[in-house]
Amino acid sequence: MQNRNYKNRILAYVCLVCFSAVPMFVSAKTIMIVGDSLSAGYGIQVNQGWVSLFKNRLEQQYPKKHKVVNVSVSGETTSGAVARLPKLLATHKPDIVVIELGGNDGLRGQPPQLIQKNLAQLVLQSQKTKAQVILLGMKMPPNYGTAYQQAFENNYKIVSNQYKVKLMPFFLKDVAGHKYLMQKDQIHPNAKAQPILLNNTYPYIKGAL
Repeated sequence: MQNRNYKNRILAYVCLVCFSAVPMFVSAKTIMIVGDSLSAGYGIQVNQGWVSLFKNRLEQQYPKKHKVVNVSVSGETTSGAVARLPKLLATHKPDIVVIELGGNDGLRGQPPQLIQKNLAQLVLQSQKTKAQVILLGMKMPPNYGTAYQQAFENNYKIVSNQYKVKLMPFFLKDVAGHKYLMQKDQIHPNAKAQPILLNNTYPYIKGAL
């Protein structure tokens, strides 16, 4: 009897070790980045941009597992994206949609209410296709005034709370305001800043996988 119990314990231990050695299954997903020049790689080589760096890191961690589609366009506004998104969703059928928009709207002084409405539409359109949404927040420079700054930033919080989507408070965290990380226009991040943008964003996207 003791010998049998001993064998059973050994067998259970072997099964546990074998099970632990099996990697956790991660279902393949398509991740679509909907952004403006910050995600389109304006002013730098495409392979230097944070989205390309994201593809590389994802391939290293999950070889041949996921697909990344970058539909970002320099100069894009939330209004433009609202018009484009239905076709993009139908074409690429993403499981995850990362929305990095609003900066151009703010720089053009668009009413915060319009920006909020458009962001909400982008989220709703994505959620109707059962896609998970990640919202990358932005901030306006101080010269736009405190009232506009606060109203602009609150848009992301309001939409995130209302539609229960993940929000990264500030996409340009640790980049904006650092001249050595910006291009000459002091608006677009340079190549040195791209790994920082990736590190800012990656935990949010990885969490959705």
